[in-house]
Amino acid sequence: MVTRTMRRGSARARMTTRRAASSPAMSWLARAGLAARGVMYVLIGIIAIQIALGSSRQQADRTGAVRLVASTPFGSVVLWLLVAGFAGMTLWRLSEAVWGANGPNGHKATQRLASLGRAILYAFVTWGILKYALGIGGPSSSDKQSQDLTAAALKVHGGQALVAIAGVVIVIAGLDVVYRAYQRKFLRHLRFGSASPTTRRTVMLLGQIGGMARGAVFAVVGIFLIIAAKDADPRQAKGLDSALRALAHTPLGPWLLIVVAAGLVTFGVYSWCEARWRAV
Repeated sequence: MVTRTMRRGSARARMTTRRAASSPAMSWLARAGLAARGVMYVLIGIIAIQIALGSSRQQADRTGAVRLVASTPFGSVVLWLLVAGFAGMTLWRLSEAVWGANGPNGHKATQRLASLGRAILYAFVTWGILKYALGIGGPSSSDKQSQDLTAAALKVHGGQALVAIAGVVIVIAGLDVVYRAYQRKFLRHLRFGSASPTTRRTVMLLGQIGGMARGAVFAVVGIFLIIAAKDADPRQAKGLDSALRALAHTPLGPWLLIVVAAGLVTFGVYSWCEARWRAV
């Protein structure tokens, strides 16, 4: 009898916390974060296209995107909206780590750890944009972050192996993102309701193209990290900006960079679709 009562109490507690995680406020935070992510990817993709065409010296990463936003007439307002959006994304992912994500496997430890990792990442993104909005600094370039972290790792015992493992993990993660996008795994998170078949097909195509481009860039970053480990040279580590620029030096020339950059813009647009139709 006691055991049954304890089980019922535990079930009620889980339902209460799940309702808290799925509250309207948390839903708005998640959707604001997804919208902010979309803005960031669209801007990064546009900068990368301009780089391929030789018409931009901005960095194709968060730093370049933030500076591009700040240069517009309403830049300060947009910056604060991005801060709010990414703060919302951080809190949403943190709630998933604490209470579990939406879906049948959202309570699993692996899913919660993944959500915690995303929360930490978006907390750093939020802090970088916040500093820029306050005029006390800004987000470090992706190249500098990669090189600084690689240099620090290479100084410890077994550092080369650690960096190589990190590179392999990032490559595998990138390829997994490509595979999941190709297989349309993202559709399980969407709730279209009364959306038309045309809208559904459009969102599906955006998710496929955008996700595959995003995963490919992750894989390229991982490859450069493996090279940095092999040469024990942190300068070989590349962030998003240099990884994208490297695509322009392949046999396909700037056209490959344009294709991937257009894919990142597509992922940004898909993120806006997620902000509308994702189940959170």
